[in-house]
Amino acid sequence: MLAAMPASPRSPRSPRDACARSSGDACPGALRLHEADDGALARIRIPGGVLTPPQAEVLGGAAERLGDGELHLTSRGNVQMRGLAPDCGTELASLLDGAGLLPSARHERVRNVVASPLSGLDGAGAADVRPWLTALDGLLCASDGATALSGRFLFALDDGRGDVDALGADLTLLGLGASEGLLRVGHGDTVLRVPAPDAPRAALTAADAFLDSARGTGAWRVKDLPDDTAAALPAEVVRRLREAGVPVAPERRPRPLEALPPAHGRVPGGLRETALSVGVPLGRLAPEQWRLLSGAGGLRLTPWRGAVVTGIAPGRADGLLEELSAAGLITGPGSPWTGVGACIGQPGCAKSLADVRAEAGAAVGPPGRLPVYWSGCERRCGHPHGEWIDVVATPDGHRISHVRGESATGTTTVRDDPAALAAAVAEARGAHSQDAPTRDARAPDTRGSRS
Repeated sequence: MLAAMPASPRSPRSPRDACARSSGDACPGALRLHEADDGALARIRIPGGVLTPPQAEVLGGAAERLGDGELHLTSRGNVQMRGLAPDCGTELASLLDGAGLLPSARHERVRNVVASPLSGLDGAGAADVRPWLTALDGLLCASDGATALSGRFLFALDDGRGDVDALGADLTLLGLGASEGLLRVGHGDTVLRVPAPDAPRAALTAADAFLDSARGTGAWRVKDLPDDTAAALPAEVVRRLREAGVPVAPERRPRPLEALPPAHGRVPGGLRETALSVGVPLGRLAPEQWRLLSGAGGLRLTPWRGAVVTGIAPGRADGLLEELSAAGLITGPGSPWTGVGACIGQPGCAKSLADVRAEAGAAVGPPGRLPVYWSGCERRCGHPHGEWIDVVATPDGHRISHVRGESATGTTTVRDDPAALAAAVAEARGAHSQDAPTRDARAPDTRGSRS
């Protein structure tokens, strides 16, 4: 039986603490619980967000038996359980291990892999990344060196449509076709062309190179490295790959700024079976919602706190969409919850200055052009990437900004007036293009058309 660690107390930590020392990495996991204000918290890494129906059933049962019953989706397609007793870790680990959700106790916190959720379903990508997902997870779990990665370090597998490439992962594999792929190291425009069968091994080689480069710098992720070290990292990866006999050629490919998630509803394509894409308001699933999802087919949890249900018989799809909608999930364009996200806030987090989930719900209105994310403090846990409206609770009120990439503009502060706050957020979400449609409507059909 896998041994679980007790819930660890909250402690302040600099984001530049050394990632290679596990004693300094307090990221919660399935075996290391985190003590929050609403009880212990477990974070279960699910590479690519892929769950079989039996695995999903085990997760739901564990949340009801050991926690508050709800499952919380993260911005990396993982699952969190909250309200756990501090001493439940051993029982939780046993349940997860039996379901195949803990293939390696030493690696469970470093299995941070997001993947294009529609890959292989709608025909829009250049390559199906599922073989890469299986191979990379196997290589990670077999690598002693990979245990030194931080629980924050992120891999992304993009099938060529550009969705998860825009999420700012530390290492991104991009599909080009059956024979070749690209490896992006960090956030720059340099990518490395490699043979597709060697791509997962190339990503692990790059992770090893990062760990060596990060030694002594206090870097958790590639973006934390000193500028000159980060700039030199792709060349070091090239050197190591060539030493290993992997053909590699550097080239330039800008990283997309905007990450568009699958549109909600039926996924285009699919002849013998159907897939449905649904959104989860604030990423929080009640027991009955999770049972409905997990009983419908296979699941691919998305980095936008949603789920793609796969393996649905075509004649069942319309009725299931109606059931999911009636259960409070987002099943099509026009939902007021489209593009609305928030951290856990009060009362679950001691650092939060407000109950931002309740505030987000009170401010919900017609969907705007831009997504909005509510944060209870300056840490802004789980915030999106690309372009969005940033609402942060501060001692002086709520600060509202338009974020695009690394810059924030149009900042204003609203003090203790819920109506004024809701109006300011609505204006910010639509102010930059009054007649522009929402992102759900804007995404092209070929994408299957946004913690």
